Amino acid sequence: MAKANMSLQKNPMPSQDPNVRNKNFQEVALGYTEEQALDEAKRCLNCKLKPCMQGCPVMVHIPEFIEKVAAGEFEEAYQIISNTSALPAVCGRVCPQETQCEMYCVRGKKGDPVGIGRLERFVADWHNAHAAEAPEKPASNGHRVAVVGSGPAGLTCAGDLARKGYEVTVFEALHLAGGVLVYGIPEFRLPKAIVQKEVDGLKAMGVTIATDTVIGRTISIDELMEEQGFEAVFIGSGAGLPMFMDIPGVNYRGVYSANEFLTRINLMKAYLPDSDTPIQRPKKVAVVGGGNVAMDAARCAKRLGAEVYIVYRRGMEELPARKEEVEHAEEEGIIFKTLCNPVEIFADENDDVNKIRCIRMELGEPDASGRRRPIEVPDSEFDLDVDCVIMSLGTSPNPLIKSTTKGLEINRKGGIVVNEEGLTSREKVYAGGDAVTGAATVILAMGAGKTAAKAIDEALSK
Repeated sequence: MAKANMSLQKNPMPSQDPNVRNKNFQEVALGYTEEQALDEAKRCLNCKLKPCMQGCPVMVHIPEFIEKVAAGEFEEAYQIISNTSALPAVCGRVCPQETQCEMYCVRGKKGDPVGIGRLERFVADWHNAHAAEAPEKPASNGHRVAVVGSGPAGLTCAGDLARKGYEVTVFEALHLAGGVLVYGIPEFRLPKAIVQKEVDGLKAMGVTIATDTVIGRTISIDELMEEQGFEAVFIGSGAGLPMFMDIPGVNYRGVYSANEFLTRINLMKAYLPDSDTPIQRPKKVAVVGGGNVAMDAARCAKRLGAEVYIVYRRGMEELPARKEEVEHAEEEGIIFKTLCNPVEIFADENDDVNKIRCIRMELGEPDASGRRRPIEVPDSEFDLDVDCVIMSLGTSPNPLIKSTTKGLEINRKGGIVVNEEGLTSREKVYAGGDAVTGAATVILAMGAGKTAAKAIDEALSK
């Protein structure tokens, strides 16, 4: 039995120097070495009650996989994770472990929790570097299922069904599979080769990926079932409809939604000199918002050579982004203008943005969300000279599917209404992820894909 490591600190994550990485799009966090992974795994107490598992939406058997890491059995650790998680290399990088599994870790009561996410990433990367054979295609059970959207919910649902012998076709509106994993999350946080490897694994199991297919425009849900013979449909089309502020000047040139800005950079590689997709190379940028997407947009703009401000109406303590993302942004030289809110955007005679007017805020009593409500400070307006404004205020589900699918019940925020099994108001039509909840985390979307796959299997195998 390996000797336990009772250090109160988790092994730090090796990463690129901030002043080097803020000029390139290579991955910031470099991953644990074998030595660091073994050392970190020995911090796990292998608790009998496994409290960490209650924080994981896909119920990864955390103490078991970490025990295998501590014993140097990395491939065995990978197999344990992949029994319940379709995307270990992705989750190890982008899951907010600090508010999920690691929040319940007993070691976290006196010191740092075990670095569960860092160990998951290590195990997945080790497997990807050493595993030669692709997963095998299971024997077909004769049932056909359509999955709309190839983001984390769709890929998870497709993978779980394919393992049980279903013939699954995934329909993706864009030219590349991966959904938000390829258009939303930057290369320096999640290299696209990793997403591609996960997609290739699904194809090896027999999943068909149909790109450039907009469900609701190219073909409807009803046509998938009535004309193409799919027995069930899972809608995991995400939440790609951006929100803008209702202030003067939002239509000037140089005002982007974070969605458009990130899609141009991540999916279309607009930062490369030979890219087909034009993007303005701004000198000074204001990113409005404080979530992970705002950090991603700000850090991308920094890498294009701009001076970047984050404009957020609450304080640093209230930023909804992951603490690690905020720290990375600060290290890279992003300037935080907190307790500020835009009131107007100005432009020159050519309608190109040249400044944004903000008003200072102070925090009052907590509102319905439980956070203290920002209140304007009278006569405290000031201007920031910028040539680009990126709105990162959240997204909602695109109305296209609901407007072309009869009898599909939607809530007032545009999300599809489902029961606890992911079933919609339409028979044999299921949904999950951001299309139901609005923008949330990758792992929650994966959990929803998993739940729906189980329900579809139960319904069709009857």
